[in-house]
Amino acid sequence: MSEHIIDRPQGQQIFCKSEGEGAPLVLLHGLGTHVGIWDGLLPHLPPNLRIIRCDIRGHGRSSAPDAPYSMGQLISDIEAALDHLRVQDAVVLGTSIGGMIAQGLAVKRLDLIRGLVLSNTAAKIGNTDHWQDQIDTYRAHGLSNSADSILQKWFSRDYGMFNQTHIFRQMVLSTSLEGYLGCCHAIKGTDFYTPTSGLRLPTLGIVGSEDQVTPPDLVRETLDVIPGSKFHLMRRVGHLPCVEAPGAYAEVITQFLKNIGHI
Repeated sequence: MSEHIIDRPQGQQIFCKSEGEGAPLVLLHGLGTHVGIWDGLLPHLPPNLRIIRCDIRGHGRSSAPDAPYSMGQLISDIEAALDHLRVQDAVVLGTSIGGMIAQGLAVKRLDLIRGLVLSNTAAKIGNTDHWQDQIDTYRAHGLSNSADSILQKWFSRDYGMFNQTHIFRQMVLSTSLEGYLGCCHAIKGTDFYTPTSGLRLPTLGIVGSEDQVTPPDLVRETLDVIPGSKFHLMRRVGHLPCVEAPGAYAEVITQFLKNIGHI
């Protein structure tokens, strides 16, 4: 495994990990997490992959400049990282805001991407008023007072009752407030329905049946605008199937990679 720091304008930096050899698979995490969210998934993926994980701006070991951020900035960060790592013809798997970044990157740089896995995400998530309310609340009270409610939306009822979620609570609390708010602003200002509808590349959509953040109907609505896309519903999991059911999640992804000749 190798670690990389990619320099960005105004002194910002993006952190990425790269491991393995083979066809590239890029993993983009969601709001309030970091590259560690994929740790449980990696052992279940095929060995003949080059897996690249990036901390999006404001998260993990990437820089967290003051909010707000634009979705264009987040996309350009990952574009620069993939260019730095000389990645081409990758499959990009993005969850939540990572899936929005993946859509924008595919529209902007189709030469980098040959397939998409849009997991628990949509072309537009929520509305302006919802995100502004969230921004105002987090700005006034910080993330600590909201961490428990965030986790309740992430996980299915069974997982939340019978598994320890303190690791993921710590992920939220370790996220820079400016980074979290910056990405909330980016989501607030993004509606990708029109550009996403122009995509013509193999695409798989995955969602958990108990996802409270991006419910199945919302995810399906996005997949419906991409001709030829496939949709997979995972039962009894929430917003983070990579955590709740990594083996089953990996099977769905692996089959997609085989179907499109990526492995």
